[in-house]
Amino acid sequence: MAHTVAAQDIATADAAAHDWWRSSVIYQIYPRSFADSSGTGVGDLRGITARLESLADLGVDAIWLSPFYRSPQKDAGYDVSDFRDVDPLFGTLDDFDAMVARAHELGLRVIADIVPNHSSDQHPWFQAALAAGPGSKERERYIFRDGKGEHGELPPNNWESVFGGPMWTRVTEPDGTPGQWYLHIFDTSQPDFDWELEEVREEFDGVLRFWLDRGVDGFRVDVAHGLIKADGLPDFVQDDEEASMGGGAATQSPYWAQDRVHEIWRRWRKVTDEYEGQRILAAEAWVYPLEFMANWVRPDEMHQTFNFGYMETHWDAADLRAVIDDSITTFGAVGAPSTWVLSNHDMIRHATRLALGKDTPQGHGVGPASPGLPDVEEGIRRARAASLFMLSLPGGAYLYQGEELGLPEAIDIPDEARQDPTWHRTEGERYGRDGCRVPLPWEADAPAYGFSPTGDAWLPQPAVYGTLARDAQSGVEGSTLEMYRAALRLRREHRIGVGSGDVAWEDSPEGVLIHRVGDIRVIANVSGAPVPVEGDVLVTSHALEDGALPADATVWVRVRG
Repeated sequence: MAHTVAAQDIATADAAAHDWWRSSVIYQIYPRSFADSSGTGVGDLRGITARLESLADLGVDAIWLSPFYRSPQKDAGYDVSDFRDVDPLFGTLDDFDAMVARAHELGLRVIADIVPNHSSDQHPWFQAALAAGPGSKERERYIFRDGKGEHGELPPNNWESVFGGPMWTRVTEPDGTPGQWYLHIFDTSQPDFDWELEEVREEFDGVLRFWLDRGVDGFRVDVAHGLIKADGLPDFVQDDEEASMGGGAATQSPYWAQDRVHEIWRRWRKVTDEYEGQRILAAEAWVYPLEFMANWVRPDEMHQTFNFGYMETHWDAADLRAVIDDSITTFGAVGAPSTWVLSNHDMIRHATRLALGKDTPQGHGVGPASPGLPDVEEGIRRARAASLFMLSLPGGAYLYQGEELGLPEAIDIPDEARQDPTWHRTEGERYGRDGCRVPLPWEADAPAYGFSPTGDAWLPQPAVYGTLARDAQSGVEGSTLEMYRAALRLRREHRIGVGSGDVAWEDSPEGVLIHRVGDIRVIANVSGAPVPVEGDVLVTSHALEDGALPADATVWVRVRG
């Protein structure tokens, strides 16, 4: 198939003047929870296509789809059995092509998730590895090792899986005897590839080109700080208080953020650069500090990386200003924009997280028995303020589906309904990520709030979703949806986000952040006394009180004169 130029065809005059991804607002779609067209209770590609106009109307520039590939769905599609096909749960390749075509018609670019660290244990390669036995070429594609102990009965090392439990599983050999162990950073159903092998690298070159040829405008790369493991696979114990996906420059894990992973991203960058229309690579790299994370967006590697340091910062004015200044300086030093984000499919939604008042490690989740459950109204108020402030910052931004509705984390999911492997592998010690993955509400009075025509939903929706449904907010002054629409419209009209310059901070009282973007002044009252507001109010997260902005609120005003 010839290289498509569809991505270039949809480029606007504004995007032609600069790299589109530097200031884009990209909307994450979690396919199984976005829109169900077939009534199965699971979202699908046709459902996405039918709802794309709502995203164009919202004002985003692109969509990013979490995995839709053929998969046994042991980890919601992040266990891929065929990287070149659509899972029947979501539709067909024709459905995918129709979705991309419709997105491009609406001026939306399409980013596909790609999962290179591992495959499903049902992938033909892994099944061949099991059948071939120790020492075979087939096993070289994965990380098989002999066990320790007199009879190989102990794992090769002490690594613990991100989802809990050992990072190793022992196989039964073709002759029926206990055999080697294979490595899986995540679930037992997700064996890690051995990226030292050229055959693995060539396979993924082909996977990238398959989807680029079908018109995708880039890839969000799952676990972009993984793939390469330290020589010898040395023992290592991760701090329980650290995020399960975290890799630091100081206490470097032997399976996160190894230097040689950058060889892979330079190779991938050459592949995407073969195509017209500025196809991009966005890294999911849970690495610290920011100076270390910036290595993933050097000029010949990724275009973007999610700013998890910003996402994890508490609702505190001084802390926010520090991480913003650090981000712009650090990413700017390698010629990259900062890419701001507040929520995603792995984190507690920020409409809940910002009211928790404590660290919430990635993947741990929150549930009915969690200590110190947040005040719902406080959480939504802070989330609105944080979102409006984030959208005023220079660089790109990612939105997670439903945040434009102010959706909180679904906390009261029955134990028997939970599906995240983290919940099961930790025997309920960690609630995991189900709470941020509950299907969206579209219409307040429809079955499943408009998610599915039959009323089925793969995770139960809380009753509050009825009041937060899209149709209940559309056209309603002061609603979260209308706040997002206004902010995204103003962002385009005033070219907010364009450029890589510093934030133009202005003097502000304690607990308040104020900066200037052209003729717009942005005031975020995080925790200070009411701030008098002068000028024409363009958009606000909370109504002014006697002409002043209260705490937990943000406003954009046009400066007079």
